[in-house]
Amino acid sequence: MIKEIIRKSLQLNEAVVKNIKSFTLKTEFLSQGNKDNHVSLYEGYIKASNEVSAKLDSVDRSSVNGNHSLYRSLKIDEAFNQNGVVLHELYFENISDIASEIAMDNLAYMKLARDFGSFDAWQKDFLACCQAARCGWAVTGLNMFTGKYQNIMIDLHSQNVPVGIVPIIVIDVWQHAYYRDYLKEVKTYSSAMMKELSWSTIEKRVELCEQIKSLLR
Repeated sequence: MIKEIIRKSLQLNEAVVKNIKSFTLKTEFLSQGNKDNHVSLYEGYIKASNEVSAKLDSVDRSSVNGNHSLYRSLKIDEAFNQNGVVLHELYFENISDIASEIAMDNLAYMKLARDFGSFDAWQKDFLACCQAARCGWAVTGLNMFTGKYQNIMIDLHSQNVPVGIVPIIVIDVWQHAYYRDYLKEVKTYSSAMMKELSWSTIEKRVELCEQIKSLLR
């Protein structure tokens, strides 16, 4: 009995239950069918992420290897689904502001203009990331090691993710995000999403990043 209590107390507990968030997407740049389908996909990632997290609680760790171990497969699935949840939430939160507006004295504007040479240069580079990603994401984030904001492209949910990047702007460029309304015109779709970025949401993210950065100095 005592041995069983000790064994359970030493078990790793990785299970993290993620809850579905609600989003109001007011944009007319996406059809209602596209919006509904996309939210449904997001909910699927929530379910998959929770299932993987639960399996990791009891998976055998005694015979792990880099080829065919169940633990390795679950950790890969964990990153894929976990990122799928987080990236979708960040994306839904920072699009669809039909009154989108940014002022030159906003912190987000100043930081992007500083690190890219101009705000216009950031826009052009970000749009290029949207076009370059292969079923993935375009992200502007703070690099915690350089202290600079940079644009990155993520393939799928977890490929080509630089270490130490905290996202502030996220656009989904998986084909399911735009094909129903834009066919193959990813540039047209991405430009539309950028016209309705929620700069109030982004401003809060930048403020948080700057606070975190100050603690790392």
